[in-house]
Amino acid sequence: MFEANSAPEESRVDYQKLFSKPVRIVEKYPAAEGVDLKKKHMVCLNWLLSETPLDLETELALGFLDHLMMGTPASPLRKILLESGLGEAIVGGGIEDELLQPQFSVGLKGVSDDDIQKVEELIMTTLKKMAEEGFNSDAVEASMNTIEFSLRENNTGSFPRGLALMLRSMGKWIYDMDPFEPLKYQGPLKELKARIAEEGSKAVFAPLIEKFILNNQHRVTIEMQPDSEMASRDEATEKEILEKLKASMTVEDLAELARATHELKLKQETPDPPEALKCVPSLSLQDIPKNPIHIPTEVGEINGTKMLQHDLFTNDVLYAEVVFKMSSLKQELLPLVPLFCQSLLEMGTKDLDFVQLNQLIGRKTGGISVYPFTSSVRGKEDPCSHIIARGKSMSGRAEDLFNLFNRVLQDVQLTDQKRFKQFVSQSKARMENRLRGSGHGIAAARMDAKLNVAGWISEQMGGISYLEFLQDLEKKVDDDWLGISSSLEEIRNTLISKNDCIINLTADGKNLKNTEKYVSKFLDMLPNTSSVASTSWNARLPLTNEAIVIPTQVNYVGKAANLFETGYQLKGSAYVISKYLNNSWLWDRVRVSGGAYGGFCDFDTHSGVFSFLSYRDPNLLKTLDVYDGTSNFLRELEMDNDALTKAIIGTIGDVDSYQLPDAKGYSSLSRYLLGVTEEDRQIRREEILSTRLEDFKEFADVVEAVKDKGVVVAVASPDDVEAANEARTNFFQVKKAL
Repeated sequence: MFEANSAPEESRVDYQKLFSKPVRIVEKYPAAEGVDLKKKHMVCLNWLLSETPLDLETELALGFLDHLMMGTPASPLRKILLESGLGEAIVGGGIEDELLQPQFSVGLKGVSDDDIQKVEELIMTTLKKMAEEGFNSDAVEASMNTIEFSLRENNTGSFPRGLALMLRSMGKWIYDMDPFEPLKYQGPLKELKARIAEEGSKAVFAPLIEKFILNNQHRVTIEMQPDSEMASRDEATEKEILEKLKASMTVEDLAELARATHELKLKQETPDPPEALKCVPSLSLQDIPKNPIHIPTEVGEINGTKMLQHDLFTNDVLYAEVVFKMSSLKQELLPLVPLFCQSLLEMGTKDLDFVQLNQLIGRKTGGISVYPFTSSVRGKEDPCSHIIARGKSMSGRAEDLFNLFNRVLQDVQLTDQKRFKQFVSQSKARMENRLRGSGHGIAAARMDAKLNVAGWISEQMGGISYLEFLQDLEKKVDDDWLGISSSLEEIRNTLISKNDCIINLTADGKNLKNTEKYVSKFLDMLPNTSSVASTSWNARLPLTNEAIVIPTQVNYVGKAANLFETGYQLKGSAYVISKYLNNSWLWDRVRVSGGAYGGFCDFDTHSGVFSFLSYRDPNLLKTLDVYDGTSNFLRELEMDNDALTKAIIGTIGDVDSYQLPDAKGYSSLSRYLLGVTEEDRQIRREEILSTRLEDFKEFADVVEAVKDKGVVVAVASPDDVEAANEARTNFFQVKKAL
């Protein structure tokens, strides 16, 4: 029930009036020293679309238009910008409609200073061309099917649907509009489809481009210029401001500041009293089911191939995975695998160019993806490593889905040099973005690569090693394209085979039965090559502390060790302890006291790697000291039954996380691949539910291995790394990444 808002009138957000003429803003951003900055510029064109509320049909039509222009690799605005060679990657998120007034943004990064104007002109001429010529019928049908499929499926992933609907409603409600309007898509969707059928897509979409973009003077062009000296200038300016402020303070002022800082730190590090914690409503252990969530799984064979089936209600949607073993692939080809997967979906076949193939997938299915899957397997030396083709469609389109699987996997021609070069540039730009914005993930991958084989494989396909590979590959595409194309084909010939293939299906029983004949036909078309012996990938990175240096004002600090190699035998209590450390010790010391945006630990129970990580952290060595203090924290820990119960229930909340049918089927497949049995799940659950305070204290000796034997990887600023190496002589080996 939505009640009237009694908040004061000041909380109301007024509409911004549209500008009468375009605005241009030129700013600088900090760039790395000692690198060529010529192609490091960025430019983005941005429009505010309306100064009055839009009706639901117009909002829906703008969403379709956004998908038509930019939603897929085959979308004309996205395709033309990337194929222009003027930049490395798209910036701007297209149409954003979560605020009071919708916006449209598009641009490029990795642009030469000389090409800024060309990018702006290309965007405007492409928009004019789309308004004049419209979109072809296959593109419109593909976008219509993709968006309607998404609306009807309402797949919110691991986020509960109820909460997703609430947040969708709040997008209107907080601006004093009808909170139920965003949920009523069926009527406007029907009207929009009828308009397109009656008037044609050009009559529907061309006026939107003209009104909201081309004839809209509220255009803000942002140009960002690289400056290798900006970071040091900003730091010097900040230091000067602080020194002046300190000089202006009296002895009494400084004493009061020290006292207040000490008092704040004491409050931050003092746990909440038990009586305060008891005020928070919670479940009891008696409310928690004693058995794991059951996912119906039937393991059988079809045409001599293993098949897993999950009889679940899916609202007439079929979810399918096709799994191929990767263990026979040559080690030197591993870094090419992500680009191979992208090529399968973004190059053409003999009879379809990549645009037509992309549109065909959009018209017939809810989407297809291809990606590598790698993990350690507990108790085994060899990792689990596969390529997974994943797709979904309405059950009545099952034949189309498996025909498209076959086209993607076998018919795509891996010979388009120009598009492959774009893939390399895009991937390099994405990796550079990850370094700046998600450095903790890069640090985690690097530590894993030092501690286990599966981690090394993953880092070759998604870490610093992969970025270095892409930087070299970008130079080689023109010089050795035949060799690269041949390697892509070798990957396909090695991986795509009926032998050791696994099919995973999730749908209701009737649709599973009806789909079998299409699976059988698909399998008959796969190559039946003789089994190839697995390749030995017994490789790891050197076990040395490493600092990956980038231009940044914050750090990402990691430390990890393999607990299984110390003799530790996995217990369910480790899940509870890790969760508790995240919510108490690491939260209080790394985030609250230390000022980092986040601090957490993770225990990979397949590999045994226990890792500490921080996110956007102003500290480096201080954070490592917190990690090293974890064992003492656990030894000295005192907690009552209420606190222990909450820790256990929180852990069960993670174990029993919300899953929709597609995620349930995929989780069951993952457990099958990793050899996790229902008996294993039951044992772990019982161990979690029976966790005691003594388990925390015993785990202190286990986690001591991270302090004593752990390897450190930090993605950090040059100054912080230099200071760390001065404080602890040669503590880090330094690798410059950007």
